Amino acid sequence: MLGAIGDLVDDIVVHLLEPVNPASDTRSTVVRRRGGSAANVVEAACRAGHPARFIGQVGDDATGHWLTDQLEQLGAEVAVRRAGRTGSIVVLLAPDGERTMLTDRGACTDLDRPDPAWLDGLHTLHVPYYSLVGEPLASTTAALAAMATARGIAVSVDVSAVAVIRARGVDEVLADLARLTPTVVLANELEAAEFGSALTPDRVRADAVVVKAGPRPATIRTVDGTTVEVAAPTLHHVTDTTGAGDAFAAGLLVARASGATWTEAVAEGHRTAAAAIGRNT
Repeated sequence: MLGAIGDLVDDIVVHLLEPVNPASDTRSTVVRRRGGSAANVVEAACRAGHPARFIGQVGDDATGHWLTDQLEQLGAEVAVRRAGRTGSIVVLLAPDGERTMLTDRGACTDLDRPDPAWLDGLHTLHVPYYSLVGEPLASTTAALAAMATARGIAVSVDVSAVAVIRARGVDEVLADLARLTPTVVLANELEAAEFGSALTPDRVRADAVVVKAGPRPATIRTVDGTTVEVAAPTLHHVTDTTGAGDAFAAGLLVARASGATWTEAVAEGHRTAAAAIGRNT
């Protein structure tokens, strides 16, 4: 089973039909759906037919129950604490597909007292770097990752966002990653660029670093110094890539747990991401 710890929030996606008109109206289509990077990974795994567990905290409110119900309807297990106010993210989606996210994580960062039972039955614990930002969630995540490593459960980390790297600092993020001794670190090309040449398997104590590049080939850098590119499938009429990176992580991690090579796993990540983009269209 694949587990992911972190955010489960109410996504309010605003499809802008024209440039924003400051201090006036802007034509848009607004869609409400379940969001959060960790929850997206769990959803993608379940849709691919693989068991998955979400670990986190939501508010003890109607929105929080609606969000967990949605995950459970997909077949996911949910290990949640309910307290506080459920978070929300407003996603501004420009006509060219560019996304801007206005984030209120609410109760997500309040998760504390890690329970070893959350790891039972897992082959991998996935950690979006968001889960290492904000206390007590950050300490809870680090402690759970250490428990996972001690139990022989793989740990994966997704760097998550350029803004987070800049706020924390490159050296600090690299040190945080290395402390988790992950099997794999995932980043997109913009996030990888923030690190320059420093994002290497040796520096983050990982077996591999995988850099996603949207429709272009992903790059695998392994600890033995090998670099391989894996092409992404060609997609047409893409309008919303929300959750694609998380779906990529789910596909890759499930494939690796099933014995796939890094190249095969990245190819499966591409396929799972493409399926997620197709559902958004």
